Amino acid sequence: MIKIYAPASIGNINVGFDILGAAIYPIDKSLLGDCITIKKSKQFTLKTIGQFSHELPTDITENIVWKCWLYFCKKIKKDISVSIILEKNMPIGSGLGSSACSVVATLVGLNNFLNHPINDNELLILMGKLESLISGTIHYDNVAPCYLGGIQLIINEKKYITQKIPHCNDWFWIIAWPGININTMESRNLLPKKYTKKICIDHSRHIASFIHASHTMQYDLAAQVMKDVIAEPYRTILMPQFNNIKQKIMNIGAMSFGISGSGPSIFAICDNINIAIKIEKKINEEYIVNKNGFVKICKIDNIGTKIIG
Repeated sequence: MIKIYAPASIGNINVGFDILGAAIYPIDKSLLGDCITIKKSKQFTLKTIGQFSHELPTDITENIVWKCWLYFCKKIKKDISVSIILEKNMPIGSGLGSSACSVVATLVGLNNFLNHPINDNELLILMGKLESLISGTIHYDNVAPCYLGGIQLIINEKKYITQKIPHCNDWFWIIAWPGININTMESRNLLPKKYTKKICIDHSRHIASFIHASHTMQYDLAAQVMKDVIAEPYRTILMPQFNNIKQKIMNIGAMSFGISGSGPSIFAICDNINIAIKIEKKINEEYIVNKNGFVKICKIDNIGTKIIG
């Protein structure tokens, strides 16, 4: 038997639409992510448990874990008789890489269970394909950091799918899910098909500056250029409280603030724990809409997916 944990992630992190992602862990040491348990069985079975398991489709063939198992079997050209338990701790449609957690944990679990028939790069490519079944397009900004940890820059060039870039260990990442869901495809469809030359130039300048600042440890500059000109202006229509809470959080002392992935989750960055606690309190008061919502003060998870049992 093997048990795998895959952490939540922040896609885009404002400045890198579809090409940046960060794995995170709460400083309270709680598990913010999905767990997969795999053991031998005479036939394939799938059981779902956890806080958000009720959000999963009742038809097993619609479950992303079943699809991961099917694609994995096709990849190695062999049917695998295993029993899988999915502990769904991540809300679906949260913008925190929920589907990526399930995909990565399942594929890593199966690969470890069978003594690594697929190498890391091929496994990552397979993760991207499975993620596309949820979002509609292949992208790695959630699966790569979830799998490999840290902040990942998606290059998507054959053997160079992704690269880990430096980050500031002093930063606190405050993430919040309000308790409601947004469909990833719907959120992506809000974006324009074309952008003006000015927006393209601004986006290029911001992402280039962020990568340069990260590698040269100019973290104030890195935070300053974390601006989203690609998605945020259009996705806030699905998040009517976004601009109001953004202004209040920036006034408290956040260095950056934005939409996590496709939303409705948000994140703020600061380098002072007292400010982080104030941000957490303000978001709890004004952005969380029901008892299912949560706010977590986090750090970057440098490990990514790991065996926990």
